[in-house]
Amino acid sequence: MLTIGYIGNGKSTNRYHLPFVLQRENIKVKTIYQRNPKHESWARIAGVNYTSELNELLNDKDIQLIVICTRHDSHYEYAKLVLEHNKNCLIEKPFMETSEQAKEIFAMAREKELIVQVYQNRRFDSDFLTVQKVIEEGKLGDLLEVEMHFDYYRPEVPESAHSFNPAESFLYGHGCHTLDQVISYFGEPDHIHYDVRQLLGQGKMNDYFDLDLYYGGLKVSVKSSYFRLKERPSFVVYGKKGCFVKETKDRQEEHLKLFYMPDNKDFGIDTINHYGVLTYTDEEGTIHEEKVKSVNGDYGRVYDDLYEVIINGHDKTITDKQTLLQMEILEAGVKNLK
Repeated sequence: MLTIGYIGNGKSTNRYHLPFVLQRENIKVKTIYQRNPKHESWARIAGVNYTSELNELLNDKDIQLIVICTRHDSHYEYAKLVLEHNKNCLIEKPFMETSEQAKEIFAMAREKELIVQVYQNRRFDSDFLTVQKVIEEGKLGDLLEVEMHFDYYRPEVPESAHSFNPAESFLYGHGCHTLDQVISYFGEPDHIHYDVRQLLGQGKMNDYFDLDLYYGGLKVSVKSSYFRLKERPSFVVYGKKGCFVKETKDRQEEHLKLFYMPDNKDFGIDTINHYGVLTYTDEEGTIHEEKVKSVNGDYGRVYDDLYEVIINGHDKTITDKQTLLQMEILEAGVKNLK
């Protein structure tokens, strides 16, 4: 049994973590720390201890893993505290504010022989897993280009910002999803072209980015905007023999926002209307077009991996090297913005 506790009792903990953890029989949630109980807005879970005394969580000998689900600007200090108390640590995205902070935290964990990892749940998005399946089946032929989009139409968000903070940029907040997908599947790129903008001008938030990551002859583009009234497809993959278009994103977040939880059998599962379309030519020159059944996503697989790492000594799936590379890319992307 892996016994865990949480720092933070807000949306992150209750929407993106607990619904998946509570499904797992080999994981026990013992304690949740909330700094100010007066601001509590989520229903309490039976059998879980809630406390506003951080030391109660940190000094509990039963707890092996503490999950940090707080604002990004507190991740570094909380991570140090957790490691100082000899606990393994899972941290929400973005992992840290700088790559130097990330290096320090990873070094501290190695010294203490503890596990620190970022919660890269989007590795287990249905659309991303389906793209991998299509690529590996080989019908596209040699890969030429992959386009990944994460679009919104929320102009009120950048319009309400009156200063620029790198760690609160769109690239940090959303590039941390898509960049991890790229790094996890394609590895470290040969080079990167950055187009990271403040569409409303200097002194406002970063609200647009378009990063091209090059792997030999393959280009992988990661694009996002707050000003897309009509979203671009989630994924478009081009090969020498065809293309695959996945219009819609993974549906887990959609269902979670509706409080439709993972204990429902159809949670997060695409219907036929959500399936991507594969178009390719065969050896005889015949063109085929077919819908591809989506692979089911499951954010809880991050916890399955961590269980194997902490309890059974397996290697981490979400590695320190991958996390550091992503932090360095995020930093480079916003370094010239003011």
